[in-house]
Amino acid sequence: MIYPKISIVTPSYNQGQFLEDTILSVLGQRYPNLEYLIYDAASTDNSVEIIKKYEKELSYWVSEKDKGQGDAINKGFTRATGEILMWLNSDDILMPNILNFVAAQYNEKGDGIYFGNCLHFEEKSNGVLFARGSTVAASFNSIPLELADTIIQPSSFWSRKVWLETGILNIDFNFGFDWEWFLRAKQNNIPFYPLHKSISLYRIHEEHKSGAGGRKRQEELLRIYKLYNSRYANLYEHIINEDFTFSFGQKITFRILKLIYGKGFRRTHFLRKIQSKKYKEYTVREIDIIKSML
Repeated sequence: MIYPKISIVTPSYNQGQFLEDTILSVLGQRYPNLEYLIYDAASTDNSVEIIKKYEKELSYWVSEKDKGQGDAINKGFTRATGEILMWLNSDDILMPNILNFVAAQYNEKGDGIYFGNCLHFEEKSNGVLFARGSTVAASFNSIPLELADTIIQPSSFWSRKVWLETGILNIDFNFGFDWEWFLRAKQNNIPFYPLHKSISLYRIHEEHKSGAGGRKRQEELLRIYKLYNSRYANLYEHIINEDFTFSFGQKITFRILKLIYGKGFRRTHFLRKIQSKKYKEYTVREIDIIKSML
């Protein structure tokens, strides 16, 4: 088998409680042509201590202030020399023996963006574990990328040529820079290859950026929608400003309609009826998908 060089960049800031799991998931691949770079944003926890523990196996690491996660990743890919590029955040984990699989896909198909499934998990303080899987191929093939980000970032990789043609991450975005980059690549006619394999483990925790973004994240995603699809931008703007609390009378009406239409009649159907002026041009499915982006 040919082993093309794979460059992995890990951006990190004060993720010492998770960072070692991430590092070991990469180094533990024992891939023979690996370039692993860590960009720490001057963490004040034990992150640097953990990085130094493995520095002999790293291709490069630095701990310095940056302009955000996207900036750290851009710096890493500027230094990287691999044929295949990917980034792995400091709270995520690669599945075992996945880099050999990544290399085989690239050897077979060549330039493009590849993305596979992911196992999302959350460990509660009481020891309870919640986990769920994904089927990204089905989602990507049935949902326009302009409507929702169906690519799970830690389970994605691409060739150097794709990175150079698409350009660096837009550091004006803090929450959706990966989605914006994928949309830009699609606009540039870059080929996308969904894979029926779990590539990574995606950790959900209290400090998780996407989940904690609130209104700031919503406003940023709206900017991205406006850049790539005005129709979906209008829908997303309606949804983030929607009051989903029904009055007493509306609740009664909803129950009556549910009896008429059956169990399949949901709150989204009802919203579309009572707010027909806003939502008549959108399907129930489009509204549900947009709501999933909140």
